[in-house]
Formats: sequence, C-alpha cells, structure tokens
Amino acid sequence: MERSQKRKVLGFFQIVMINVIAVDSIRTLPFSAEFGFSLVFYYSIAAIMFFIPSALVFAELGTGWPHTGGLYIWIREAFGSKVALVIIWLNWIYNLAWYPTIMALIAGVSAYLFNPSLAENKLFIISIILFLFWIATYLNCHGMRFSSLISSLGAIIGTLIPMIFIIFLAGIWIYQGNVSQIGFTWNEFFPETHESDKLGFFSNVLFGLIGLEMVATHAAEMKNPQKDYPKALLVSAIIILTSIVLSSLAIAIVVPSKNLSLVTGILQAFSIFLNKFNLSFFIPIVALFIILGSLANVSAWIIGPTKGIMVAGQDGSLPEIFTKTNKHGVPTGALFLQAIIVSILSLSFVFMPTVNASFWLLSIITAQLAMIVYAVLFSAAIKLHHHKSEVKRHFKVPFGDVGIWITAIFGIIVCGFAIIVGFIPPKKFLITNIFVYELSLILGMLFLSSIPLFLYHFTNRTKKT
Repeated sequence: MERSQKRKVLGFFQIVMINVIAVDSIRTLPFSAEFGFSLVFYYSIAAIMFFIPSALVFAELGTGWPHTGGLYIWIREAFGSKVALVIIWLNWIYNLAWYPTIMALIAGVSAYLFNPSLAENKLFIISIILFLFWIATYLNCHGMRFSSLISSLGAIIGTLIPMIFIIFLAGIWIYQGNVSQIGFTWNEFFPETHESDKLGFFSNVLFGLIGLEMVATHAAEMKNPQKDYPKALLVSAIIILTSIVLSSLAIAIVVPSKNLSLVTGILQAFSIFLNKFNLSFFIPIVALFIILGSLANVSAWIIGPTKGIMVAGQDGSLPEIFTKTNKHGVPTGALFLQAIIVSILSLSFVFMPTVNASFWLLSIITAQLAMIVYAVLFSAAIKLHHHKSEVKRHFKVPFGDVGIWITAIFGIIVCGFAIIVGFIPPKKFLITNIFVYELSLILGMLFLSSIPLFLYHFTNRTKKT
C-alpha cells in the first residue's frame, strides 16, 4: 500500500500538461496550414465529430477503468484479450512510425541554428534522430515523476509559448495590412472541390488531435483520477483546439502552400515574420524553444504505449521481454526494443528521394493505423456502456444511451472517412503510380496488424509446451 501511495504523483495540472504536450504538437501545424482558411472548416468538423467525442468517451472509460494499461484494458473488457492485443500493438506501432517524424522536425529546426540547408540533408536528419531518441529513451527509464516534469515544462516552454508568439506575430502582420497568402472570406472557408487531393492531409489533421487516451495509461499514478481526469480533459481540449487552429492560420498567412515544408514549415513562417519586423535575432531562440517542446512531446509519448504493451505481456499475450521492468516500474524491455525499431524505421530518410517524401510516408501510415485504433475504441465504448453498466464511472457521456451511441458513431464515421481519404496522395509529392502507393499502404496495414496475432499464438504455444 505504501508503495502504491508513493506512485500517486500526477495531479490536475500535470494531467492537463501531459494532455497538451501529447496532443498539441507543432509538428502537425504545416499539415493544417496546407488547407488555408478552410482549415477552420476542417477543424470544426474534426472537433464536433472526433475530438470532443473522443474526450467524452475517454473520460467515461478512464474513470470506469482507471488502471495502468489504458486502452488495452478498455478493449480487453469489451472484446477480449486477442482483439485488445492487436489494438494496443497497432497503438504502439503507429507511435514507432510517428517518432521519426517528430524527431525529423527537431532535426530540421536545429538546422536553423547552424545552416538551414541542412534541413534537407538526409544524413544530418537521421544522425540527429538516432542520437536524440536514444537519449529520450534513457531519460524515460527514470520513472513517471521525472517524465511528467519534462512534459510539463516542455508543454509551456516549447509548445504553448511558440504557438502564442506566432499567433501574436500574425495578428500584427494582419493589423499592419501586410500581404496575406490566404483570404478570409466565406468562399475560402469551405474547401475547394478541385483540391480533392488535399483531403489526404485530413488524416493528419485528425492524427494531430489524437492522444487524449494516452494519459489514461497513467491512471494508477493519478492522485484523484475520478475527479481530476474529466476536468483536465475539458481544459486540455479548449487549449489544444484554440492553439492549433490559430497557429496553423499564422503559418498559412505568410507561407504559400507550394513552398510549405512539412518538416520546417513553422520555422519558415517565423523567419518571414521576424525578418519583416527586424527581429531575426529571435530565430535561434524560437528554434531552441521548438526543439525543447518537441523533445517533451516525444518524452510524453515514449513511455505511455509501452505500458499498454507491458500489461498485454503480463496478461500472457506477449513474450516475456515486454514485461521486464526496472526499479522505477518502467518497462525497459519494451522501451529498448522500441528504440531499436525506431532506429530501423528512420532509415527511410536515407532511401526515400526527399526528406519531405519520407516525412509524408511515415505520417500517413501513422495516421491510418491511428484511425483503426480509434474506431475500435469508439466501438468498445458502446459495448462497455451496455454490457458493463454495473462498473461505477465518475463521469458518463451525457444523455445516457442515446448520448453514447451518437458520440461513438460520430467518431467511427470520421475515422472511416479519414482512412479512405488517406489513400489519396497529395499532388505536391509527385506520386505517379497511385495503384502501387495504395497497395503499399494496404499491405503495410495488414502486415502490421498480423504481427501481434503471430506473437499471441507463439506465446500461448510456448506456455503449453
């Protein structure tokens, strides 16, 4: 009991900051900026039909089953351990494909401290990715108290401050009557029908709003999960939506879509703003802040999914390497295996023709897998609401049975739509063979989904032997 009490280290503020840093990522801003002013339309749809529903659903699930393991526990309770294993595996895998993209942002931004042209240098990018990710892995071996401190500081210094700053600069830019690359008219608010290829970016818009389930994996370390968790979700949602929409608009105002880099778009915008206002000496400072925030973003995510994998291993569904922990309770076996796989995936930056193309490929794979995970999570919420109604929840989705059905169905529809449009490659990447592109995504998703089933049968066969 004493040991359990010592682990209750997360209060309301820490939960909000972990949510903000897990979801509110500067990495996603260039994807959103590609839509111009119509990004407000897309985020309105995403907020109403995806982000708010996911916040409501996770608040109910998180307070009903406030156990370490998060979404693995929820899906196991709804559909059994085999389905739960596949989903927690996909949750883990799409994060493995995501890590190189956020680390590439860090590498690209750090190039502005020395030589901006290095942002397109593949060897520079991969060297920074490998060095920093292994450092982040080592730091997370010191437990949740240390990790939550990094997340809280990073959310404020490295994410919120740069976002507020670029919103402020954009406000001055507009106030002074400078040229805007986008219009703020009713027609511009709605998407252009001839730009259907840009719908592929919508998957990444949604991916930029996922992560509220991650803090639930730390429920056992919350001081008061029943009270703090739902309240923290509401505050987090308001902060996240406001900052992402306004920051994305700030980029779109000064950087033309055809010139926008998915890796360093935020620095492109800052450079234009600060050079215009004779504040170019601020560029390295801003770069340092963004690097700090992105590292904190990695730190917030690097431990969460591995805990779900650890619980799956403790359930007997995975080999023992996934259950090995150190004195801080950190699943070091899964953590270092994760670092090895991320290192291998990072090699795509060497073999793909451009850094931008590598960034997109890894980003769309992560987004597609994430939508599958979320669709199953919404389905689990419906089943648990009806079949586990006796489990006490401090928070329930409003309006009872009708409320949970509407909320979850909205989420499932949007996830399905995002998966479909994710197979439409944007024209700016000059992908000529659409069939090969789409077949690669489908086979990749099927392959990654089949691995946990193989491990499940291998583990059970080994136990029987």
